[in-house]
Amino acid sequence: MEKCLSFIFVLCIVVVAIQAQNRYTTRYDSIDVDRILSNQRILTNYLKCLMDEGPCTNEGRELKKTLPDALANGCGKCNEKQKSSAEKVIRHLIKNRSNDWKRLTAKYDPTGQYRKKYEAQYNVKA
Repeated sequence: MEKCLSFIFVLCIVVVAIQAQNRYTTRYDSIDVDRILSNQRILTNYLKCLMDEGPCTNEGRELKKTLPDALANGCGKCNEKQKSSAEKVIRHLIKNRSNDWKRLTAKYDPTGQYRKKYEAQYNVKA
């Protein structure tokens, strides 16, 4: 019985560790996305980072690293805060910075398959 309990405990730890690997870091979840979106200078710096046109902050590097995977898997590894932030950013870019949205999608989604999906999902058009 004791060996069985030990095995179950170890199995639970392994399952939790695997689940944690299937998520993006939460290190930057406290970032105020609204503040970034309302500040043209800061937003432009993030966009330059993503387009390889300027330096990146730690947050920008993490975003740049995870963006292709997040697009491909529908933000499946995102937590609710990250999904909400992604939707807010996408809506803002399409509505207020459509040229930047087009440039980003050309780089990170050259076939347009994700752009169409997200525009339909969020009910917005570029």
